Amino acid sequence: MAQAAETRKPEKATVGASTRASTRAATKASAKANDPGIDRAQLLTAYRTMLLIRRFEEKAGQLYGMQLIGGFCHLYIGQEAVVTGMQMAIGEGDEVITSYRDHGHMLAAGMEARGVMAELTGRSGGYSHGKGGSMHMFSKERNFFGGHGIVGAQVSLGNGLAFSNWYRENDRVCLTYFGEGASNQGQVYESFNIAALLKLPTIFIIENNKYGMGTSVERASASHDLSKNGVPWRITGAQVDGMDVLAVKAAAEVAVAACRKGEGPYLLEAKTYRYRGHSMSDPARYRPREELQLMRTQHDCIENARQRLAVLGVEDKQFKAIDDEVKAIIQDAADFAQASPEPDPSELWTDVLLEG
Repeated sequence: MAQAAETRKPEKATVGASTRASTRAATKASAKANDPGIDRAQLLTAYRTMLLIRRFEEKAGQLYGMQLIGGFCHLYIGQEAVVTGMQMAIGEGDEVITSYRDHGHMLAAGMEARGVMAELTGRSGGYSHGKGGSMHMFSKERNFFGGHGIVGAQVSLGNGLAFSNWYRENDRVCLTYFGEGASNQGQVYESFNIAALLKLPTIFIIENNKYGMGTSVERASASHDLSKNGVPWRITGAQVDGMDVLAVKAAAEVAVAACRKGEGPYLLEAKTYRYRGHSMSDPARYRPREELQLMRTQHDCIENARQRLAVLGVEDKQFKAIDDEVKAIIQDAADFAQASPEPDPSELWTDVLLEG
C-alpha cells in the first residue's frame, strides 16, 4: 500500500490557482530569458539532460512497481537542475561522487541509460554487472565514483579523490554531493577540516531538498543556512536556487574556478525539492500537499527552462523532437534491462580483490 500511495499523482489544484501559478512562472521565465548572458544552446542542452533524468526516474518508478527492481530505490525527480548545472561547470578528468539518490548524477555524467537501468534491475548488462543495484554502481570512464548507501560516507571518499588531485598537482576538482540529512554527520566535519588544512580541490554540494527521510531540515538542523556550515574552517560557502539550472551553473563555475586556483575547498548549498518520497516505500505524508503543488507549479526546473527557451525562440516542434528522442532512449533502456540476462554465478567471485 505504501508504494501505491507514493506513486499516486497529487490532486490537481483548482483551475484558477493553476492558471495564476502558470502565469507567474511564465512572467519570471520571461524576465530571466531576457538576460543577455543566457546561452540558448547551453540551456537547450540542459533542458534535454534534465528531461532525460526525469523520464528515466519515472520509468524506474514504474519498473519498481512491477517488481522488476528490488531493494531500495531513491528517485531524483524534482532535483534535476542541481546535478545538470554542476556538471556543466566541470571538465574532462574532474570527478563526481554522491549518495544513494544517484541515478540522475550518472546520467548527467554521461553514463548510458541502458547500463544504469540494467543495473537497477540486477542484470549483467548493468554498470556493476548486476551486483550493485541502485546504490552501488560506478564508471571509471566517466569519473563517476558512486553511489554510496551509508549516509555521509561518500564525503570523506570525495575528499580522498580531491587529495589525489592535490598530491598529483593537477587542476582537477571533485564534486562531492550529500544531502541536508547528512550535513550533520561527523565525517562531514572531519572532511571539512582536512580539506581546509590542505586546501583540497573539493567542492562540497549539499542538495537540500528540505527532508532527510521524513524529518524537515528545520527540525533536524540548528543551522538554518547550511552554506555557512564550513565557516569554522574558513571554507567559502554560497547558497543557490537549486531549481534554476543556470543559477546552479553560475555558482558552480565560481566554485570550480576557486578550486582550480588552489583556493579550495568550497561549499555550495543547493535549495531544491524532491517530488517523491525518500524512497519508493515512502508515501511522504509528512509534508503538506499544498507545498508539493506549489513547487510543481511555480518552481519546476524543467518547466521553467522550457518557458525561458520559448521566450528565446525555441518552437514547440523542437521541444517535441527532444521529448520523442528522450522517450525512445528510456524505452530502449527499459527493454534492454529486461532482456539482459541475470549475472552468471561466477560473478560472485569477481571485483572482490584487486592485486597490488
